[in-house]
Parts: sequence; C-alpha cells; structure tokens
Amino acid sequence: MEYKDYYAALGVPKTASAADIKKAYRKLVRKYHPDVSKEKDADAKTKELNEAYGVLGDEEKRAAYDELGSGLGNGMGGAPRHGQPFRPPPDWGSGFESFADSDSDFFKDLFAHVGGRRRGFQARGEDSHATIDIALRDVYEGATRTVSLRVPQQDESGRTITRERTLNVTIPKGMTEGQQLRLAGQGQPGSGNGGAGDLYLEIRFAPEPRYRVEGRDVYETVPVAPWEAALGAEIEVPTPSGRVTVTVPARTQGGRKLRLKGRGIPGAGSAPAGDLYLLLEVVLPPAETPAAKAFYEQMARELRFDPRAGLK
Repeated sequence: MEYKDYYAALGVPKTASAADIKKAYRKLVRKYHPDVSKEKDADAKTKELNEAYGVLGDEEKRAAYDELGSGLGNGMGGAPRHGQPFRPPPDWGSGFESFADSDSDFFKDLFAHVGGRRRGFQARGEDSHATIDIALRDVYEGATRTVSLRVPQQDESGRTITRERTLNVTIPKGMTEGQQLRLAGQGQPGSGNGGAGDLYLEIRFAPEPRYRVEGRDVYETVPVAPWEAALGAEIEVPTPSGRVTVTVPARTQGGRKLRLKGRGIPGAGSAPAGDLYLLLEVVLPPAETPAAKAFYEQMARELRFDPRAGLK
C-alpha cells in the first residue's frame, strides 16, 4: 500500500487552518466535478479530494492522521512521502470505533478502527496570535493591561461558537515593538485531555505624534522659542520616563539633536538601554496682535537678517 499525502491532494501546507482547508477543497471540487470538468480523471480526482477532506476536514481524524505521520517518519528524519510504501503499525487505532467510509485501501487500513472519538486520544490545542497596543511609557516601568479576545469554543451541543474572553496581561519593563508575549495555556483548547495551546501577543506602540522609536532608541520632538534657541536656555521637557531639565545651547538652529544617554527604552536581559534624542524645533510666536506685528516689523528693520543669504 502507498502512503497518501492528503495535504498535497488539497494543495495546502500541514499548518493550514480549518478554514483554509475547506476553501481549498471547495475550489478543487468545483474544478474537478464530473458534471462540469473536462479532465479525463475528473471522477477519480473528485474521489481523492473527498477522501482527503474527509480526513483533514474532521478535527479528530486530522489529528490522528498527523500523529501517525509524524510518528512513522520516512527513515530520513521526515514524514512519509506521497506514494511511498506504507503500512500502519499493528496496534494503530486500537482505541477507536469504526468510520471506514471510503473505498480507498489506504483510508481503510489507516482508519479501520478510528471512530468519532478515540479513547485516551490527546491533541494539544493550536497556538493563537494577536497584537496589543500599548503606550510607550508602559515599557519604561512595566504595566498591566486588560485585553479582550474573541475565541472559538464549542458549546454543550458540540457547535463552534465565538465567545469573548478577557485577560489581564502584564507588560514587562523593557519590551520593544514587535516582541511577543507568550501566555502559556491561553491558546486554543486541546482535544481529549490534550492541553491548550499558547497565546502570543505582539507588542505594538500606540501612535504618539511627539515620539518616534527605532529599536530601543526614542526620538522626541521638543518645541523651543526663538529667544531660547538664539540666547540659550534651561528648559524642562516631559519624557516617557519623567520630566528632565536640559540645556539648549546658544545659537541653536531648528533640527538640532540633544542626546540623553540611557534614557531610551530600558534594557532587558543582555540588551542595554537605548538613548533618548531630543529634536529641537524652533517655533515662532504668531503675529496675531498689533503689538506682536510691530515687534516683528522692528526685528525686520533692526536685525536685517536674510535667512537665504547663503543660497545661490
């Protein structure tokens, strides 16, 4: 007997979701249905598709098929290949009830004793993935946030429904954008007595116009008055780690960058803390009153400043 790769028959990877498997099956069945297909082997192909989906479209049959394939191997460190000589172990499926509803010898031999439930069968639940938006300051001291997830579950009748689940999540100090938090046992439920999968939450920083983050370095735009930039000044600046006092050097031009070493995102593990860069932006007071307009006119007369003097 030759091994049948049901995943290859449907053209999906072994990691495909149930929805992807169903979608692939429906597409191929429409293509090869004997009533509409002009392919010579349409009838045989349709039977092959039905057989493959009969296994992969059923959660427990698929788990049993995957368990057998991963356990046997092909002698070269991998699962058995399509068309390779194959025979299930003598004791395979001894705890199953029958559902051998296919003409395929492979299907019959593989699932001759497999029923709607296998006594003692266990399969770990799938891992779940989601994103969580947090404020930049949350990773400076750590924080606890509440997240709500919509997860599929089975009700008392065995139907799959969607329920909302709320979790309190601890954000460790020093997380960077794109890192993942692993919450053990908070993924999809397992089959039988199999444990639940894990939930992975990808960290994403909520947009904040004043800040830009690159790795562990943080860039903050800081507005300064013209006289602070021209004459120099001590100014107080709010940062994600608290307020700091910095010196604006005299004759500062817009775009000047001040580096505060170690005041970026805190270090974690062997990773050192990042730096905080203050990007100085000169902001002009609006000429909205007669006095302000007169002051600007006086500056134009007395300073005779041409910002474009160096342009050619």
